[in-house]
This record gives sequence, structure tokens and C-alpha cells, in this order.
Amino acid sequence: MRHLIADPVVHRPHWREPEDDQLRLECGVVGVWSTDGDEASSVAALGLHALQHRGQEACGIASVKDQRFHTERHQGLVGEAFGGPDLPERLPGSAAIGHTRYSTAGGSFLRNIQPMFADLDQGGIAIAHNGNLTNFKYLHSQLVGEGAIFQSTSDSEVILHLIARSRKAKIVDRFIDAVSRIEGGYALVCLTRTKMIGARDPLGIRPLVLGRLGDTWVLASETCALDTIGATFERDVEHGEIIVIDHEGLRSIKPFPARAARPCLFEYVYFSRPDSIVNGRSVYEVRKAMGRGLAREHAVEADVVVPVPDSGVPAALGYAQESGIPYEMGIIRSHYLGRTFIQPSQGARQKGVRMKHSPNKAVLQGKRVVLIDDSIVRGTTSVKLVRAVRAAGATEVHLRSASPQILFPDFYGIDMPERSQLMAATHTMEQMRETLEVDSLGFLSIDGLYGAMGVGARDNAHPQFTDHYFTGDYPTRLLDREIEEGGRDVTQRQLSLLVSA
Repeated sequence: MRHLIADPVVHRPHWREPEDDQLRLECGVVGVWSTDGDEASSVAALGLHALQHRGQEACGIASVKDQRFHTERHQGLVGEAFGGPDLPERLPGSAAIGHTRYSTAGGSFLRNIQPMFADLDQGGIAIAHNGNLTNFKYLHSQLVGEGAIFQSTSDSEVILHLIARSRKAKIVDRFIDAVSRIEGGYALVCLTRTKMIGARDPLGIRPLVLGRLGDTWVLASETCALDTIGATFERDVEHGEIIVIDHEGLRSIKPFPARAARPCLFEYVYFSRPDSIVNGRSVYEVRKAMGRGLAREHAVEADVVVPVPDSGVPAALGYAQESGIPYEMGIIRSHYLGRTFIQPSQGARQKGVRMKHSPNKAVLQGKRVVLIDDSIVRGTTSVKLVRAVRAAGATEVHLRSASPQILFPDFYGIDMPERSQLMAATHTMEQMRETLEVDSLGFLSIDGLYGAMGVGARDNAHPQFTDHYFTGDYPTRLLDREIEEGGRDVTQRQLSLLVSA
């Protein structure tokens, strides 16, 4: 018997301008469980607003009142969709979950907006998901072969189907049964008529935190959402842990074998807000430590240290403090211009970087500049910034990246180009320096990044963090990719070996 990997449109590559090299994390999630009242959706909307940096193109909220679900899903920003005072009337109830995402373009866009909702034999269930399943295509193909009908191309819908098809009697056991079959990096919040469930993948790749506001429990992707809501941080949801909250309180379930945690380093490098605490570490302080390490590893004689705003700011502060070179805001970012991809013409879109980032001539003219960015992906944005800094009168530009060279793609929820489009994977250091038109170029080493995390050097035998984009050391198997690379027509025996590996 041969197993054919189905051809439905799943996980289309995200559309982006050819010169757009910004990394994007696809989702942020929030869950609110209170004992009474109709304000849960308003609280969830506040939390989503704080998580807007994790996804800016679509958002949704599902609430439940008197065991009846209410859902809204919209394109656009959270404030535009859920900013009105009538939200508790539109989405009433004392429990709600929300989702904000960076998503695919085209005809499949609307149906992929979360939370996903389904009616099961035990009642309605809504689910919101941050991350990516590395066995999604395999599970999707298997479920379609068994007769499942999909309404979206989202891996969240796969989880709903797995819950629906579980033969367990209780909804929590069905959820555990479903989660035991998925692989990859994920943080989930799930809402039933009587419960809110949160879950984090066995390695803790994607973050999820637990907070409390009086009698209200809150789950969120980052602590900044708790701060905005006014909730106190209780703790991180542990890797491999499932949290169940209902009218009897909160209970913790750990159904999977114990494993060492490996949180994603890019949460610290780029994705998380600097005022968040992720896995017990201040993102702001970690980024400053990255800058200090960068100054030690790649010192240079210069007049000013200039960050690429906003994510390069803490690292630039650290670099300046360590090196003794003055810190200056040599690039000013506008927070009020539209995203570059919605400009009316190709020519206008190509001016997008200059529209977002304007050089401050008073700081740059006649100066030797150390330009600090959080990372370099394709290099297209970097070279535009370098040219703008030179045009403003800088005599030298020394580019420094507060993270190591990005050499490999991600499969756990980061929208990242393929390896052939990553500058560091296709160029030598000198070729990169020439292409970026800088006087010198430096990247923080992998051990320097681990040092900024406070753990010393990387343990190559047992890495403390998920860092495959720098090292190629993926923390889980990549079943979908293994099947694709082995050929679409795979024997049942070969497939069984892959699945049981």
C-alpha cells in the first residue's frame, strides 16, 4: 500500500514584497475566565491590543454566555475591530478567548482567521493557536482520507478535528488525546461551554503565561498583556503542561514524559515586547546584554551608536554602555504611516523604508556610525538604511547585528524566507559586507547570545534553547518536510517508520 500526501492548499508561503525581509511571528493568544459578568471580551480585547506586535493583519474573539458561543473575526487591527463600547453586548459572557495574527493573503484569508469554532457532540468549542505544527500536512492528509471536511488551511482546524474524533469520554481527555498527536511549537487556548484550557508544547518553544485579576484568570502569550489588563503575573505555563480552568478553580495536568525546556531565542531577539518577562527573563535586559556582548566581540572606533528602531534600541544602549561610545537617535521611525505593502504603486512601496525610517542629519553628519540592528535576514532593508545614513553625511557605517547569522529557516511559527533567500546562508562575510555597503560588519556569536541569556556557553550536546535558525539544530523532527524530501509517493512501511521515529 502506498500513501499519497494530499495536495490541498496548506500553509501557503506568506505573500510579501520581494524586498521585504522583516521577520514576523504569526500569532498572539489570550484567554479570560471569570466567575460572572459580561466583560470577558473587553478584557480579551485589551490583552490582544497589547499583543498587536505579534500579528497585525487579523484578529478574533470568541465568548461564551449561558453555554452559548458568540464569535467575531475581522481583518485589520484589534482597535479597529474591537474598540467600541458595545463589545460586551456583541460578545457577552464571563469567558472569552482571542487571537491576533499575521496571516496569508488571498482568497483563503478570511477562513483562516481565529479563533476557530466547531460544534461537537459535547457542545461548542473554540480554539486559538500560536505556533506551527510540523506534522500538520501529514495529519491533514490522514484526516481528509478518513472523510474529514476542512473549511480552512489552518493547523488549528486540524486540532479541532482531532478533538472531535477522539473516543475519550470527557472533553479534557479528548483535548489531551488530540494534543498528544501534534508536533512542533505551539501555545493553545481553548474555550468550551464550561471550561478554558491552555496548553504549551513539550519543549516550551512558544510562550504562554498565567495571570490573575481578582477572581479572573488570564492566559496570554506575553506578560505585557497581563500588565495592560491589570492582572498580576502568576507564572509561566510550563512546557508540556495543560491548564484547565472552570468554576471549580484551576488544575494542572502534565500528560507527557518530562523533557528539558528549549524556549525560542527569537522571542528575546525580536518578537516579544521589551517590557515582557519571558520564561523568567526580562526581554529588555536580555537585549541590552546582547548589545554589551556585541561591543566586546566587535569593537570599533566610532563617534556614535545608532539603533535601528524599535527592536534595535535596547541592544544599542548596551553596546553604547559597554563601549563608551555615545548613544544617539540617528534614525527616527514614524509610527503613523501605513504598512509598506499597501502603498499605491511599486515605486511608492520601494520608498517604504525611507517613509518608516528617516535619518537624523544633525546626529549623523560627519560621524563614524555604529548601526545596531536586531538581526539581518535578506539584507534588503539594511542596505537601504545604510544608504540613507550615508546620504545624511555619515563618514563611516559599521553595521552590527545583535544576533548570530540567520542560516536556516523556521518551521515553528516564524514567517521566515527559505534558506536560499537568507543572506548569511548564501554569502561569505566579505560578500555580505560589500553587498550591505558598510565599512565593517559583525554578528553576535551564538555563545555570546547564550551568555546574554545568563546560561554561559551553548551546551552543544543538550542545547538550552531553540536556536535552529542559527545552528541548524532543530529541536523536533520535521515530519512534513521529511515526507516531502523523501518524495510525495511514500510507501506505508516508510511512512510508519517516519511516524514512529
